[in-house]
Amino acid sequence: MEYAKLVKFAIRRGLQGVAITDHNTMKGAIKARKEIKNFLIIVGSEIRTNKGEIIGLFLEEEVKSRDLIEVIDEIKAQDGIVIVPHPFDKIRSSTFTPSEKETKLIDGIEVFNSRCIFSKYNLMAFEFAKLYSLPMTAGSDAHFANEIGLAGVIVNSNDEEEIRRDILRREVRIFGKKSFILNHGSTKVIKLWRKLRKSGLQS
Repeated sequence: MEYAKLVKFAIRRGLQGVAITDHNTMKGAIKARKEIKNFLIIVGSEIRTNKGEIIGLFLEEEVKSRDLIEVIDEIKAQDGIVIVPHPFDKIRSSTFTPSEKETKLIDGIEVFNSRCIFSKYNLMAFEFAKLYSLPMTAGSDAHFANEIGLAGVIVNSNDEEEIRRDILRREVRIFGKKSFILNHGSTKVIKLWRKLRKSGLQS
């Protein structure tokens, strides 16, 4: 999606900023921040580690490793924060569910993800965050325009550093609703098409 369109949809939904967390790269987020003015773009990445996906927010450099501990170290070395998305969604093969020991390494838990088909997964994440006194976040996990702004956090500032501190201090409010089930099917079709196209180009 073009970033201008992304922002247009975000503003229509009443947002004052978005975090862009493409898979295994922050190039898109950096480009959006350069192109878009008067709208907050938080640079991040959703990184597939050897144990599952984690999100790095407030990044300045690409995270190169794919080892969980090394990825966390790379994120924190640049003053980013480590968020675990959809930690109990058993439908996704990419899910990372932290152990008690691993909770000490992360900065927050996504307690509402719009693309969790079953509500119990978000509830389990919420209870987990409460149990270990972890900061909570929420995300739309948007792949399509109609998903932008379905979930997120309400903060008291438009300053990146203040937002970062608010998250870590647990001074944010969560909002969210589920994505449309049709979006899940559309995502699977697109992934299959890309796989077949890639296979065709390599043959």
